[in-house]
Amino acid sequence: MIRHKAIARAFVLTVVLALSIWPLLAVGRPERTVAARLVLATTTSTENSGLLAELLPPFEARHNVVVDVIAVGTGQALQIGRSGDADLVMVHAPELEHQFVAEGYGIERVYFMYNDFVVLGPAEDPAEVKSAGDVIEAFTRIAAAGVQFISRGDNSGTHVKELEIWNAAGADNSGRWYREVGQGMGAVITLANEQRAYTLADRGTYLSYVGDIEISVLREGHEMLFNPYGIIAVNPGRHPHVKVELARALIDHVTSAEGQALIAGYRVAGEQLFFPDAD
Repeated sequence: MIRHKAIARAFVLTVVLALSIWPLLAVGRPERTVAARLVLATTTSTENSGLLAELLPPFEARHNVVVDVIAVGTGQALQIGRSGDADLVMVHAPELEHQFVAEGYGIERVYFMYNDFVVLGPAEDPAEVKSAGDVIEAFTRIAAAGVQFISRGDNSGTHVKELEIWNAAGADNSGRWYREVGQGMGAVITLANEQRAYTLADRGTYLSYVGDIEISVLREGHEMLFNPYGIIAVNPGRHPHVKVELARALIDHVTSAEGQALIAGYRVAGEQLFFPDAD
């Protein structure tokens, strides 16, 4: 019993000594701060392509911040911004972006990069899209042939552009051959590949799937296929809790020489996916 009491006293003494010495050991150590969190609602193409994994880490390290990425269609990303559940949005549907700012939900649309859309399809090309004069004729041929077309159907930037082309073509896309699936770009490319169907995709996401799919680019290079990206800080006048200063810092990063170089240097299988073009 005496021996047990001695051991207990020794243990208590050790704990007390350790607690008294700890403040001395901590002197001179840099204080660790918890990283802030910044919520970015963005189109799926920037995430699926792998660009954000290249673009965000230098910003996160410099500002001791973690960027929480919500990758959805452009329409949904803007809605998240409207509800104040994101600090900024990174999207690619200029008309919807300007509306977002005009309604007072965003401060300013900042244009910072672009790529283009491409029409994908199977090698057998039953609608003869490859020989079409332009993308408008390509869509007209798909409708006339009644061959399967997979649409994102999610009010994303890609879906908005696709509807714009159908409208320009004056084609009826209400047939059973036309499928709106309400999915992201990667899922749509995968489904189109499985179904040997046509679809419209942004080039960046398509290139990230090369080697895993058999469908390929059949139509490209038309002015209607230009795909600009904008980034917008959510207006703190609407949502006072948003981190507007950090949002502006991220905008400064993607438009800086460093950010633009990261965009220009990002490649998949040797192909450049996005092109820097800050105002």
